[in-house]
Amino acid sequence: MNSEELAQYLEKTNSQFRPWLLVQLRLRKLQEIQDQLSAEEYEARLADIHQDLMNLGEWWVGQEDEAFGGSFLGGL
Repeated sequence: MNSEELAQYLEKTNSQFRPWLLVQLRLRKLQEIQDQLSAEEYEARLADIHQDLMNLGEWWVGQEDEAFGGSFLGGL
């Protein structure tokens, strides 16, 4: 799935506001342009995406059902 298809999927499933999926979209886009970037630019962009992911922290704790849909951990 390329970045355009992923973006369309996120839009169709109303998932464009789920931050972990936006990280995936950013990673896919970066992968698609990797050969157009210097190693330093690629590394800087990857580090930026990584930092955004780390900034999510544990925002989802307590809202697993809403964030991930359905019964979290299959009813364990």
